[in-house]
Amino acid sequence: MAGRVDIANRSLAEPELFGRVRGLSLALTEPLSDADATVQSMDDASPAKWHLAHTTWFFETFVLRDVAGYRPFDPAYAYLFNSYYEAEGPRHARPRRGMITRPSLDEIRAYRAHVDAALAEAWPQLGPDARALVELGCHHEQQHQELLLTDILHLFAQNPLKPAVWPGAASAPSPVPGPIGWIEGRTGAVEIGHAGPGFAFDCEGPRHQVLLTPHALADRPVTNGEWIGFIKDGGYQDPRWWLSDGWAWVQREGVDAPLYWEGDGSGWTSLGLDGLKPVDATAPVTHISFFEADAYASWAGARLPTEAEWESAAAGLDPNEGQFLDDAGPVRPRGYGPFGSVWEWTGSAYRPYPGFKPAEGAVGEYNGKFMSGQFVLKGGSCSTPRGHMRASYRNFFYPHQRWQFTGVRLAKDL
Repeated sequence: MAGRVDIANRSLAEPELFGRVRGLSLALTEPLSDADATVQSMDDASPAKWHLAHTTWFFETFVLRDVAGYRPFDPAYAYLFNSYYEAEGPRHARPRRGMITRPSLDEIRAYRAHVDAALAEAWPQLGPDARALVELGCHHEQQHQELLLTDILHLFAQNPLKPAVWPGAASAPSPVPGPIGWIEGRTGAVEIGHAGPGFAFDCEGPRHQVLLTPHALADRPVTNGEWIGFIKDGGYQDPRWWLSDGWAWVQREGVDAPLYWEGDGSGWTSLGLDGLKPVDATAPVTHISFFEADAYASWAGARLPTEAEWESAAAGLDPNEGQFLDDAGPVRPRGYGPFGSVWEWTGSAYRPYPGFKPAEGAVGEYNGKFMSGQFVLKGGSCSTPRGHMRASYRNFFYPHQRWQFTGVRLAKDL
């Protein structure tokens, strides 16, 4: 996930943004031991230590490498902490990132301090292109902050002790929502995509017209309580509601509830960053796959919204109003607005917009080459840093993936 740098249409990064983003990453990993930060729980996840190092490698590689007199902290790190940039040469295999027991967590923190100090010293020398790359790097790191939290949660879920990253009392329950209401959407020709000013990733443009037919969107996401109704009605055992690939996935993986849910016959609990807690029936359901979201929508007599329907409805709303990540600490979804709380699956494939062109060079590998077999999610989540979201933002995952804070808002034709 990332994007092209277009310096003509937006403000450039300032040191304050850089310092704030870098500081939050360290705060998020403060409770972790070296072992916590090293282990990799699955191929889709990365160790916390790797996230801290990779985001640092990004600044070192794409900004500081071109600064006269800069020397890399350790030349071997280029191999260890490159992610998928073919133009930057060979890299350590993604599924084996958990084998990087050394450097230690403290050494990675020292690496971050080295790069941060070098960038602060070099800032007066940086031209507009380099400063725009710093801005891209900050947004890139914010994406990794969300991944870092969800990867830690997945890791702790593998531990029979079900530990908490931030132990404490259960968060206040969500307000009891009323029945789902329906909001009629715009019809006819509308424009979607980013047009500036302000930062955006390359996949959010160019802005273009789409045609919307009569439809309505639910006024809130589906709740845990409503999802329990789906479970009790045998939703996971009835192939009528499932896409063929989704039904095969349910059968193969033995899926019978959202990820991290545990049932004992008397109720449900779910593991969060604050440990194992009773499922809050009033909170938005989360950690569901596209397959599950689509099946629920079919069961409910509805469908998933398209990306264009969702973005058109959210245009003009404040993307900072909602439950987002503000500082280090436990997060569980509890809000119902279009932004924050849970990412919302759409029925739209993640494909390029008309006229899309990736950036030149290695940063052009950020988004375009992933436009195959994935679906778009909108809105951000409780683990998305505040200020990172906008209506045009396009997140994307494969249809079986659900370790992110992913939920669902229904749509229907009129």
